[in-house]
Amino acid sequence: QVQLVESGGGLVQAGGSLRLSCAASGRTFSRYTMGWFRQAPGKEREFVAGIVWSSGSAYYADSVKGRFTVSRDNARHTMSLQMNSLKPEDTAVYYCAATQRGSVWANYDYWGQGTQVTVSS
Repeated sequence: QVQLVESGGGLVQAGGSLRLSCAASGRTFSRYTMGWFRQAPGKEREFVAGIVWSSGSAYYADSVKGRFTVSRDNARHTMSLQMNSLKPEDTAVYYCAATQRGSVWANYDYWGQGTQVTVSS
C-alpha cells in the first residue's frame, strides 16, 4: 500500500516557475513507477510526466517537454516536478500516482489528492 501527498501548488504568472513535490509512504518506493497527471476544468485527466522505477528513465507529454522536469529521490521517498515557463494552459489540478508496473503508460494503482496550479496571463 502506498499513500501519496502532493504539495507545492499555487498561483503564478505566465512565464514563472513552480516546483511540485509528492511524498510517498511505504518501504518499497524505489520499486514504483511514478507519474504526474493533471486535470483542467471540463477536461479529461492527462499524463504529464513519469519516471520508471527500474531504469530511472523519464517521459513527458509533448505539451511540457523542455519546460518540465521530473525527478525522484528514492532515499527520501519523494518525486518532484519542476515546472518552468508556465503557461495559462498549464492551469489544472496536478496529481501524483504510483504503479508497480514498469511503464509510465500503465494503469496506476495509487493516487494523491491533488494540488492546484493556476497560471495567470
